[in-house]
Parts: sequence; C-alpha cells; structure tokens
Amino acid sequence: MSTLAFAKKTYAVDTDEYLSDFNAWDENFARVMAPKAGIISGLSEDQWRIIYFIRDHYKKTGKCPLVYETARMNRLHLQELKNLFPAGYLRGVCKLAGITYKEAYLDQSWAEGFAEQVAEGEEGKTYEINVRGFLVNPFQWDKRYALHRAWEMKMPKLTEKHWQIIEFLRQRFAKDNIVPTVYETCEMNLIDLDELQKLFPDGYHRGAVKIAGLRVR
Repeated sequence: MSTLAFAKKTYAVDTDEYLSDFNAWDENFARVMAPKAGIISGLSEDQWRIIYFIRDHYKKTGKCPLVYETARMNRLHLQELKNLFPAGYLRGVCKLAGITYKEAYLDQSWAEGFAEQVAEGEEGKTYEINVRGFLVNPFQWDKRYALHRAWEMKMPKLTEKHWQIIEFLRQRFAKDNIVPTVYETCEMNLIDLDELQKLFPDGYHRGAVKIAGLRVR
C-alpha cells in the first residue's frame, strides 16, 4: 500500500496506483492519474461522461461494467473509446474512475489459494487460481485449462476464432510479458467489440484473458 498526494489531499493506492477505496475518489484523483494513462491535455467532457458512467454503474450494481456495456451504452465504437482512453479500459478509464482491480471482479466468489482440479483432463492435475479466479502461474496453462474455464462460463464449444484470440494473447504475453489491451486484440485480429462480445460474453478480462491463463496483474 502506498499513497499519492495531489491538491492537498492524499489518496491510498496499491502498487499499481489503483485507488484503494472507491469512496475516496474525487475528480482530482482522475486529473492526477490522467497523464499516467496517456491523457496529457486534460480530461474532456466526453471523458468525464464515461468516467461518471462507470462510477454510477458501480454504485448501482456493485460491479464495474464490461467494456462492451460501456461502449454500447455510450454509443462508442472501439476506435472512439481508444481515442478517449489510450491506456486501455481497465488500465485507463476504470483506473481513472477509482475502480480498484478487486472491485472490478466483485461478482467472483473464489476462495484464496484454491487449487482446482479439471473435471476432464490429465488425471490428478491441478491449477492454482487467485481470489478472482485467474491462473496464478501463466506457465501452468494448457488447452484443457482453457476448455474447463470456458465450460464454467457456460460458453459454447471453443471455435477456431476463440483459439485465435487465446493464442494471440498468450503469444503476445510470451513475447513482451504484457497482456495486450482490448484495442490491440481487436485490431490485430480484425474484429470489433460486438464480435468480441459474441465470442467472450463474460468480458475481455473476465473472459478472454482469464481463459488464456493470464491476468493484468
């Protein structure tokens, strides 16, 4: 835990500078974080509208809206969202809105340190996941893990297009040790947000990234 000071106020943040307390947020927090998220010239009216949309959604539902919901409800195309928040969705707009990484996944009910056995797969093999259901060690991943995760999410059989996205994520991570943003994934695989939503209805991070055995942090 660390702190961030701005305009005579101190904010408690984690090691990645996500706000620790949703209720401690104010507009100055968004202002001080904006340059770190690639927004240099100050926050525009459209950017504030998206930030407040996410905060209002969280207050009403207890969950951070999926990138699909935010884009659809605000009538934004992928490129428009990217232009507004170049650092990404979770690492950009959600961070500026004071949504912690933990709060973005409050709909999960996993127990910390839980090691889960795959129902159909290599006998006796287990996968260690964290409290949000993400694989702790990305190098434990295999296709059986992906199939089991998809089954848990009540997804249909993984198609060639699903595997294309999953393999892209893993290859990008293996090369650069980073999870690509939703913008990169769509652009490099020539799909739009609507198609991505059809493939991974649970969301980009909560769906595609999780099935690929990765996590933002």
